[in-house]
Amino acid sequence: MNLRDKLKLDAKANKGNGKGKIIVSAYRIANHITFSNNSFIRFIGFPFRKIYRWFFIWIMGCEIPEETKIGTGLQVWHGQAIVINPAVIIGNNFLIRHSTTIGNKYFGSPSPVIGNNVDIGAHSILIGDITIGDNVTIGAATLVTKSIPANSIAYGNPLKIIPKQ
Repeated sequence: MNLRDKLKLDAKANKGNGKGKIIVSAYRIANHITFSNNSFIRFIGFPFRKIYRWFFIWIMGCEIPEETKIGTGLQVWHGQAIVINPAVIIGNNFLIRHSTTIGNKYFGSPSPVIGNNVDIGAHSILIGDITIGDNVTIGAATLVTKSIPANSIAYGNPLKIIPKQ
């Protein structure tokens, strides 16, 4: 899938969410530049990547590194205090809200792998070598340190997992 198609799908997913559209579009362009096989695109895109890192990561506090692999349909609601480790792998139709951290337990350890159609509530933490299945909803302020099967709802601390009805 080319960059234009990804941008269209992301824009559609963020309908009515202007700030989210801007954040996701900037991430998508920086990600495209990072993984491009074309050295000319990487060369002319280098300043954009630097601006992306400076503005979105340092100024806005929305740490979605351009190296992170995220499928289409990414939604970012509110966009502050989001921290995602570059090694995290995320599927399609992913929704993330403010003050959420997704990463590893310590430097160099594995990070979460997240499936398709996952919705994460605000102030949640997903950490460690875990897998989040498809069609999972994670409630606000949930600490996730173990894998969650597909078609589940997870909430609380300690973590509770129930099947979706």
